[in-house]
Amino acid sequence: MPIKFADIPKEATAILNDDYVVSGYLFKTKQKTSWAGAVFSSQVDLFPDDKCATPAKLTWKLPKPLGAPFTIDKLEMDKGGKFKLEASKDAVIPGLKVECKTDLADFNKVVIVDTYTGIKDAQCIFEFKATKPMDFVAEATYTKGIATCGLKFDAAVLKGGLPDVGARFASGPFFCALVATKGLSTFDLAASYKAT
Repeated sequence: MPIKFADIPKEATAILNDDYVVSGYLFKTKQKTSWAGAVFSSQVDLFPDDKCATPAKLTWKLPKPLGAPFTIDKLEMDKGGKFKLEASKDAVIPGLKVECKTDLADFNKVVIVDTYTGIKDAQCIFEFKATKPMDFVAEATYTKGIATCGLKFDAAVLKGGLPDVGARFASGPFFCALVATKGLSTFDLAASYKAT
């Protein structure tokens, strides 16, 4: 199954980035409810350095809010009192998922994400601001056997810029990924081996 471009090195990088907190202390919870499959998550910073009285982030996921034909993937309030809302609709046409992301404060920051998976083993994503469609990011990934390759670009490519490219290989316990970014001037290599 195809993945997002940002997830090309994730199998190796998530071992350190997701499992180990390098600053402060966190308490995380996640609870699936009996109300239409809704999920509630919370994250509390323990012993914060700042003077925040409620150092928590609260997140709700509502699969079919009140029977609506769309999903609220994220309704979040962070410790600063700022909100995020992400909603999506699958199968707008076969293989097309449309998402809408907003901070619920500024209409100019509304982002639309179109994800097309109608081609076998491929995924194409086009993300743009609703009020400025030329402010976009596009990516495509393709999986064949043990390999996945992808590219990602923005409007700069229309003016001669270079896309970011990446590839990953997974076979049994072995995993390796190489990603080239910033006009092919920065290279990141990630590898892992799952010992049994």
